[in-house]
Amino acid sequence: MAMTMTQKILAAHAGLDRVEAGQLILVDLDRVLGNDITSPVAIREFERIGATKVYDKDKVTMVMDHFAPNKDIKAAEQCKMCRSFCENYEVTHFYDVGRMGIEHALLPEKGLVVSGDVVIGADSHTCTYGALGAFSTGVGSTDMACGMATGKAWFKVPSAIRLRLKGKLNPFVSGKDVILHIIGKIGVDGALYRSMEFTGEGVASLSIYDRLTISNMAIEAGAKNGIFPVDEQTLAYVAEHSDRKPVIYEADSDAVYDETYDIDLSEIKSTVAFPHLPENTRTIDEVGDVRIDQVVIGSCTNGQYKDIAEAAAILKGKKIADHVRAIIIPATQDVYLKAVKNGLVKIFIEAGCVVSTPTCGPCLGGHMGILAAGERAVATTNRNFVGRMGHVTSEVYLASPAVAAASAIAGKIADPAKI
Repeated sequence: MAMTMTQKILAAHAGLDRVEAGQLILVDLDRVLGNDITSPVAIREFERIGATKVYDKDKVTMVMDHFAPNKDIKAAEQCKMCRSFCENYEVTHFYDVGRMGIEHALLPEKGLVVSGDVVIGADSHTCTYGALGAFSTGVGSTDMACGMATGKAWFKVPSAIRLRLKGKLNPFVSGKDVILHIIGKIGVDGALYRSMEFTGEGVASLSIYDRLTISNMAIEAGAKNGIFPVDEQTLAYVAEHSDRKPVIYEADSDAVYDETYDIDLSEIKSTVAFPHLPENTRTIDEVGDVRIDQVVIGSCTNGQYKDIAEAAAILKGKKIADHVRAIIIPATQDVYLKAVKNGLVKIFIEAGCVVSTPTCGPCLGGHMGILAAGERAVATTNRNFVGRMGHVTSEVYLASPAVAAASAIAGKIADPAKI
């Protein structure tokens, strides 16, 4: 029976010749991930089931990124629990303040995920690593606990939808616009428990960072995972960041997809998701006059160097509007350091922005940028649910780094091509 790319990876890790959609399988894991919010719950479950060691100290990873640097005593206690666990069980890949980054940017950068891997993480945006041709998905903390103890996880094999890409993106349009366009087209449940498999000649025109952004937000369409084929760009990225050998899986030519969507990248415009769902999208020429109070450029979705460099190019030599607060959050220490070396931080500060240490921070309403009642933010983050970034009457508009930077200057949602 023909299989999709996702199904082939799962079959190999289950020790099976083939699998089919809906089948329940037990899969060997290449990596188990948690953060400072989800790991403490997993640790308590790990201890409750009587586990005495982690299955592989090199394959368990904890990243302190959500409420770190710690915003209060509870956050400090959460991180302390993770720190103690990793010390007790000799977990190799524990990333704390000063060494950490936002988890889904950090793991690819550290070479901890390569093509062909199966990764679970107690965070819904673990699907990011599909950009590298891996199967990765978010799970609950109980599954994380079992994964840490056994190195295995149960899955129901997903069916798939195919997104066939052609053409190339226009200036000021990026992977964020692509995924917002797709979610606007199919809805937040359009890929529910299915694999979003990206194919077509248009894939080659997308950078790895565009692909990371697109895969990151597959969950916002309800997908189990998002995944890209492995090509020369993928292999070059993996070789630069990891000494592990990637394993390449390709979908069968006659693989079955529930649906196929044809996407012409050249037709996609800068896109904004209005409150309070990522599917509530409008193109930049449809947004109207929306005054804003805050801009956030960062997160696991858009905190890579490419993202903040795009923002800096627009902000260079300009000032943000007097009534706007602009927060720039490099996703990792390496991204931050590169931004310092290349003068981006100087550009941001001279424009009137604040530059933060790597953290999820305001994305989930954690800290360092909470919204008051009635305030509006343009953010390069991934969710804009009610109260996501602060008060329940605040509003979050999801956009690309280019749109966010242009909006900071204009004081309202703006077209970067016109700034």
